[in-house]
Amino acid sequence: MFIYKLKNKIQKYVWGSKTFIPELLGFTNPDAEPQAELWMGAHPKAPSEISKNDKTISLADLIKQNPETILGSEVASNFNNKLPFLFKVLAAEEPLSIQVHPNLKQAEEGFNRENKAGISLDSPTRNYKDDNHKPELICALTPFDAMCGFRDVNEIVEILTYLDLVKILPGTVELQKDPSEDSLKHFFTSLMKSTAKEKTVFVNSLIRETSNKTPRTQNEKLIFAWILKLSLKYPADVGIFAPILLNVIKLQPGEALYLNAGILHAYLHGAGIEIMANSDNVLRGGLTSKHVDVPELLKTLSFSSGKTVIIKPKQQRRNEFIYQTPAREFELSFLKNSDKNHFNIKETKCSQILLCTKGNSEIYWNSNKNLKVKKGESIFISAGVKNLILEGTAEFYRAVVPI
Repeated sequence: MFIYKLKNKIQKYVWGSKTFIPELLGFTNPDAEPQAELWMGAHPKAPSEISKNDKTISLADLIKQNPETILGSEVASNFNNKLPFLFKVLAAEEPLSIQVHPNLKQAEEGFNRENKAGISLDSPTRNYKDDNHKPELICALTPFDAMCGFRDVNEIVEILTYLDLVKILPGTVELQKDPSEDSLKHFFTSLMKSTAKEKTVFVNSLIRETSNKTPRTQNEKLIFAWILKLSLKYPADVGIFAPILLNVIKLQPGEALYLNAGILHAYLHGAGIEIMANSDNVLRGGLTSKHVDVPELLKTLSFSSGKTVIIKPKQQRRNEFIYQTPAREFELSFLKNSDKNHFNIKETKCSQILLCTKGNSEIYWNSNKNLKVKKGESIFISAGVKNLILEGTAEFYRAVVPI
């Protein structure tokens, strides 16, 4: 039973911050490349690596050697001998696309369908990179702006009415008369499937009205500001209607959002800890130069509406605070360690990953082994590690399977 430091890969997506991940990990970024996501886990696209017997091996290959011992028998049995979660640091300088993630059945069917069609896994038009669903949790490390889930339909209608857009947009009058999920689906489908010429009219009208009208509330002020900001980068994209249609949220550090399958969302700005089922399936609907598949997005979308729940952690023990979700693949917790308040576990029932985000710690296990960990470093802990103790003043985020 063992603990290894992880060497993790960084995804350099164009929307990424040039500073947050370098500062967290303690390296310079002289070419000012975007550093969007740090991946910790065993996803085939970018598995973490460990050093074993002076050799570098991927975490995925390490798990394959003895999945029951490394993952724990229950996790190995329930998740086909694979680590069921992917753990990330996400740092967004620019908005991400409007997107949704499929449920498990949709992912399996979509993955098999695209395989049969001969679409390569690295094709830019590929929707399904794997056969797994992707429930996810994002926990803010900095103030974090996001759009998540359809806002209350009556509120959508009220804003569109104030902006004099009811008669311009298809389906809005019906939405006004019948503020139901079916009417919202019809309205959103009509908007997304409108012609390029129609989209130009809709977008130009939205930009004009938003620029000319004075916001009546702080909420409208935030909505209008995001519409105008998004329009600068995507001036012909009906995705700029998203701040009206979706809940616009600003998370404070330590607050989190849970996103189940079918929830339309977009992360706008900020850095956070992200944990999800081990998948990279994304269906995009706009605000991106990447592949957009509106018909597939509409098939996977949930049109339930209302306020989004912000999750705050619940204290599990003196220095551990858990973010509770219904996900069976993962659980995220925050550890606040100090010299007088050590985190300790008698025996790990399953594998887990710890990321140090502040301070320094010395980790002891199996009575006599130890490892020093500093800010920006992450470790993989196998099942069966006994007498695990974290010493020192440090803060960690802990990814584990809830068994």
